[in-house]
Amino acid sequence: MSQALLQKSGVLWNISRTCLRRATNLLPVSSKYYTHFVTHSGKARSFAGNEWSGVVELRQPLSHSRANRELRALLAQSFDLDSDDIRILHWARLH
Repeated sequence: MSQALLQKSGVLWNISRTCLRRATNLLPVSSKYYTHFVTHSGKARSFAGNEWSGVVELRQPLSHSRANRELRALLAQSFDLDSDDIRILHWARLH
């Protein structure tokens, strides 16, 4: 390569990597969880409820000490159920 081209590529590299101002529109990345759970409705609690699985996307990560309770409350709200009507079989954070 010619010396002039090497100098220009260095200038372009520096310009493209220089931050002119701070970004103000960055938002936290959401946390995604795979969930496998059963819903029960009504007073009769049998294992013949509806079984569901899928990905739940949250704005903030679940706290490890209360993750099961928080996830049950969120799912119950989405299904318009009481949190006692949700039984989580398995959940895992997706990376």
